[in-house]
Amino acid sequence: MYVGALTLDILLGDVSSLKQKRSVIRPLIAELQRRYPSIAVAETGHLDLHRRAEVGVAVVSASAGNCKEVLDACERMVAFRPEIELLSARHRLYNDED
Repeated sequence: MYVGALTLDILLGDVSSLKQKRSVIRPLIAELQRRYPSIAVAETGHLDLHRRAEVGVAVVSASAGNCKEVLDACERMVAFRPEIELLSARHRLYNDED
C-alpha cells in the first residue's frame, strides 16, 4: 500500500478578502474532487491570509506509480488555472514500511 501526499502553495490573483478567497478555493477543491474521486483534498494552510492558500491532496493506491500519476495530474490541473499562481508543489510518498 502506498500513500501519496501533495502540498500546493498557491498565490491568488486579484483577491482582497477572505470571502473572495473562498470563492476561488472552494471551486478548485470541488473540481479536483469531481475529476479525481479517489483523492482527499482540503485547504490546509494560510487560512488567515487572503492572497495565499495551501491545498493538500492525498491518495491511497496499491502502486507507487499510480500515486505519482494521480498527484501529477492534480498538480497540472491547478497549475493551468489562470486565476491562480502555483508557487510550489511538494510530493511525498509513503509505503506501509515507513
